Amino acid sequence: MGATPLEVLKECFGYDRFRENQQEVIQTVLDGSDAFVLMPTGSGKSICFQIPAILAEGVGLVVSPLIALMEDQVKGLWQNGVRAACLHSSLPSGEVQSVQRRTAAGAVDLLYVSPERLLSDSFRRFLRRLHLALFAIDEAHCVSQWGHDFRPEYLRLKEVTDTFPGIPKLALTATADAVTRKDILEKLGLNDARQFIGSFDRPNIRYLVEVKHREKSQLLHFIQSRHLGQAGIVYVRTRQRAEAFASWLTEQGVPAAAYHAGMEAAARFEHQRRFQENDVQAIVATIAFGMGIDKPDVRFVAHLDLPASMEAYYQETGRAGRDGRPADAWMVYSLSDVVAMRRLFERSEGGEAFKTVQRKKLDALFGYCEAVSCRRKLLLGYFGEAHDGGCGACGNCLQPVDTWDGTVAAQKALSCVYRTGQRFGAAHLANVLTGTETAQVLRWRHHRIRTFGVGRELDKKTWMSVYRQLLSAGLLSVELGDLSGFRLVDASWEVLKGERSVFFRKDSAGGGPSRAQAGASPLEEPVDEASAQLFEALRKLRLAIARRQEVPPYVIFHDRSLKEMAVRRPSTPEAFLEITGVGESKAQRYGELFLACIRGEEVDIDGTAEGSATRTVPPAAS
Repeated sequence: MGATPLEVLKECFGYDRFRENQQEVIQTVLDGSDAFVLMPTGSGKSICFQIPAILAEGVGLVVSPLIALMEDQVKGLWQNGVRAACLHSSLPSGEVQSVQRRTAAGAVDLLYVSPERLLSDSFRRFLRRLHLALFAIDEAHCVSQWGHDFRPEYLRLKEVTDTFPGIPKLALTATADAVTRKDILEKLGLNDARQFIGSFDRPNIRYLVEVKHREKSQLLHFIQSRHLGQAGIVYVRTRQRAEAFASWLTEQGVPAAAYHAGMEAAARFEHQRRFQENDVQAIVATIAFGMGIDKPDVRFVAHLDLPASMEAYYQETGRAGRDGRPADAWMVYSLSDVVAMRRLFERSEGGEAFKTVQRKKLDALFGYCEAVSCRRKLLLGYFGEAHDGGCGACGNCLQPVDTWDGTVAAQKALSCVYRTGQRFGAAHLANVLTGTETAQVLRWRHHRIRTFGVGRELDKKTWMSVYRQLLSAGLLSVELGDLSGFRLVDASWEVLKGERSVFFRKDSAGGGPSRAQAGASPLEEPVDEASAQLFEALRKLRLAIARRQEVPPYVIFHDRSLKEMAVRRPSTPEAFLEITGVGESKAQRYGELFLACIRGEEVDIDGTAEGSATRTVPPAAS
């Protein structure tokens, strides 16, 4: 009788029990049925197709959209003693042929391929020579034009899978609303698939949102007050901003590197390697960075520009705290961010239906930013998951937002929009309301209209906040063109006629995190000094081994495993196997080295550990 899924989980991956839905998905595939898997980032989706491929006869074919994603997973599988390989455009032809020979000979259990490779005529001919165990389509939201990372090649995947009837198919993603889910099932021919929807809640992540005032000082204060020396990702909209902020952070004592699609591949790889090995603290990136990067110890994800949707926001923030330890998702936003994103949508080549959906997605994200209630409840609600609120781990729960009755202010603001011709933005309207005679105000003779100066009781910054919140509440719309400006909507007239009250949130003064955001996380676990010192020694040993094998450190062991070693201090090979994340393969490869380090011996990975036999680091698998 063969091994069971639970035995493979322990022997190969070092875990004693499955997470939510994993065992059910695995059994569904082993029974020959299709499955759709929606689980949050870091919840163990890969296990759902890796274990069936290990157990079933034949090779499991995994479609992955990024080279970095597939290479990281293959390296990790090698370390766990699993026979895995990948094929993508960056491999030399000789290596491609070698991988295909080994796969055809039955020496590969998991073969990762890019969608472009899968669709090629030569590879499709090669597939006919294989005994396939399953098709796994990772990052399946890429198939949907409503998703946040649409890839046209994904639309053709069904052409290939349809030629292998009876082979079970899995589609896996971390982010998909109801519309995107429906699209995935239709485009991949999975309408009869069993669906597994995991909880989207990441209780270890604290969600913090601020109005953008002075983004540089806000970012630096956030990092220095909460994450000094800890790894993080900073997302920006443009390549130029990525370069500029990486340089600036480095100058401020936060070692950072840029990452964007405009860089040479070698430079991107080098910056990614430095981040994975903690040579730099932060990566400042466009959305080109992050999908499938399994760095577990990212303690913060910061957004200096709004993402395009709640899906994109959720996926990007999900790259923090994959090890289950406390992490922050921090974002600053402004009215100009919303207008800039809407302008991008309007200039896109998509049809009107596509633009309408994207506007709604952006509006949902904007509403999330402006919310005064529990952010976790809103975030989970967007994906159809109920939450009672009061999570205790978002900015609004930790420090309730002050509000004020802004009905009269709203009437003045809306009246000013109407009397200036519904063609101007917040900055000009704020000048009119505060009675500021700028060149533009004088040019348009807006110093002569009835609303000029009627809002002197509030400063310009507050009026800008009023317009931002009116837009978020659906009491204004934005017309984009050569001269972008606000437009009244039906609901605007309800306010102007006194039929509807309006309350606004009080924006913080800016310049740094609020009281709720500045302190240490209550979820942070205490570590005694001796354990902390041993943890650092184990990290240094791990880094030395990783550099020797040219793999990311977390491929050797995650921080969670090292922390457990530092606290439990196993002294025998049997006890070492009980550490979370230590399977048979890793115990054989690294057990003596790490046990020696735990005993306090000086470990030389090139030679000997003091008072012990020679210990050498095994070569990377090939």
